[in-house]
Amino acid sequence: MRSGIVYTETVIYSAAPAFTADVPFQTAIVTLDDGGRVTGRIKGDRVVIGDRVAEIETRDGVPLFQKA
Repeated sequence: MRSGIVYTETVIYSAAPAFTADVPFQTAIVTLDDGGRVTGRIKGDRVVIGDRVAEIETRDGVPLFQKA
């Protein structure tokens, strides 16, 4: 699985109808250790810019990260 550093993050409080059951949820752009950036959702504890995260699974093509 991939890992990296949180580049930026936000908490979603108002989402599209398909995701209203999930609000609030956090998303982040992660700068990957092996290069590039990816957008994913955060599972578990809230992260802040600069936190190290690790990918724990992928749901419907969307990576889920948590604090490493």
